[in-house]
Amino acid sequence: MPSLKNPDAERNNPCLKEQEASYKCLDKNGFDAEKCELYFDNYNTCKKFWGKVSKDRRAKGLTPYLPDLTEREHVKQEYLKNVYFTS
Repeated sequence: MPSLKNPDAERNNPCLKEQEASYKCLDKNGFDAEKCELYFDNYNTCKKFWGKVSKDRRAKGLTPYLPDLTEREHVKQEYLKNVYFTS
């Protein structure tokens, strides 16, 4: 579900769901960050992954650097297949 404030937010931020889950956790827990560490870790992992994807695509001359929404699930599946099954 796209952010209500910015309809293009999901297209521009592949980690929007993780980001919003972190905010929701903070709000629910009186902004006690310790209670939301797993959400932060998940968000940071997501940002690192898509940052690597963007960097790799840029290095290969692929545009857009961040895959379209319709391609993202396929990109994640290919990454998981390469990481876990080629070791």
